[in-house]
Amino acid sequence: MTLVVALLLASTAASVNTSEVPRTWTEAAVKAFEVPLAKPLYSPVHISEQDYYRIPTRTIYRTYPVYHPSREPAGYQDFLKQQEPQIVFDPAKLKTSADWIAAGELVFNSPVSFAPVFFSAQDLRDPSFFEKTGMPVAKDGTIPFARWVIREKGKVELGSMGCNTCHTRVMPDGTAVPGAQGNNPGDRQGAYMLRRAAKFAPPEKLLAQVRTFAKQFEVPGLSDDPNRATASMTLDEILKAGETIPPGVTARSHTSMLLPPQIPDIIGVQERKFLDHTGLVRHGSIGDLMRYSTLVQDVIGLARYGDTPAAQPARPGQRYSDEQLYALAEYVYSLRPPANPNKFDETAVRGQKIFRREGCNTCHTAPLYTNNKLIPADGFEPPADHLRYFAISSKRVGTDPRYALQTRKGTGYYKVPSLKGVWYRGPFEHHGSVATLEDWFDPARLRDDYQRTGYTGPDGQGHAVKGHEFGLNLPAEEKKALIAFLRAL
Repeated sequence: MTLVVALLLASTAASVNTSEVPRTWTEAAVKAFEVPLAKPLYSPVHISEQDYYRIPTRTIYRTYPVYHPSREPAGYQDFLKQQEPQIVFDPAKLKTSADWIAAGELVFNSPVSFAPVFFSAQDLRDPSFFEKTGMPVAKDGTIPFARWVIREKGKVELGSMGCNTCHTRVMPDGTAVPGAQGNNPGDRQGAYMLRRAAKFAPPEKLLAQVRTFAKQFEVPGLSDDPNRATASMTLDEILKAGETIPPGVTARSHTSMLLPPQIPDIIGVQERKFLDHTGLVRHGSIGDLMRYSTLVQDVIGLARYGDTPAAQPARPGQRYSDEQLYALAEYVYSLRPPANPNKFDETAVRGQKIFRREGCNTCHTAPLYTNNKLIPADGFEPPADHLRYFAISSKRVGTDPRYALQTRKGTGYYKVPSLKGVWYRGPFEHHGSVATLEDWFDPARLRDDYQRTGYTGPDGQGHAVKGHEFGLNLPAEEKKALIAFLRAL
């Protein structure tokens, strides 16, 4: 037995007692784990520790794969109807690190919604839905973004909106990679469902519902809030805005329908000191990731911004338990990237030298390929106390500042992203505006008439992708070598 194998076995055999699980929602931890917004008066004020622990905890049931209609095993639906409900998460049975990681995988894939969000059960049994929306299918015929759930014998429910719905990527060869930048076209699917509903529901009623949903994106205290535009948009304009959002980008809760963010790759997240593109959440421990997970899935709508009341009632339906969050975080920390087919050849070696020569390693510092700092967006000056408490770069890169200033995640900063794994990711930039690394290093993207290859914007017109001009003027061969190096990371 090698030393490496022995250490791995020792790690997975290590005992983890439930008493060691951090308490997720404490007043002190919640107060400290977020960076203030650019307008600090409107930074989120979260629910109290007492109110948080009054929320009932979620039950994790056994789930079953969803198949493409042409790949579903014969008699599969009848088989599901015969299954008894099974509760599969029991913290009392979790003894080793390996146990917790396996349980965390169950949590990662466990749905939090049983109502249609991006798709319905009928959609996933209709071959034309996949063709019209571009929903990818894994090579084993499964749809890794959803699961069948039995909570009552004889009743088969489609569940989604677990971590897997946004943080799973189906690779070109059909391999499903959990934790990678997701590529389920959720916003396009949502627009597809609404267009179908518009054929049967009164247009005025549907438009009112969509506008009510869109209000969650409006930013309190911001006089020039671009998100208010949806209040005067037609239903068709709103749906077209959703249809322009490509896989790998999504208008998730408290972001923006008009400035949607790129979905992050969470493989290697344990190495990152800030979470979200704007570095909103400080990440220094597993407890911080636990808080972030429940914030995103359970309680983000309960926050108050200034005098603006919370978007949801005082108590939502359910939350993750501390043990479920700990298991989930352990699983996310355990995720590893797929095998990289790009070799570190002579071209990549030349690219590495160019990377260093051009000073790219100043911000994208090896071995993490990020310096884990925040970069101020244009139009924002860091307060003096931020310079004492947060790792802030003295450089600016001139990218579009709107997401950092005009959303509910607008800290005034962008975090320096890691370049590890860019070979399997895309689209790139905090809005996913460019599809490939070649597009990113194309100086044409600085032109106002540039036809974006990723997220185009709600009008679908030409728009510049400005900022971060490093490498744009390299000779073609040097640019090729630099990209080869990046893809080898």
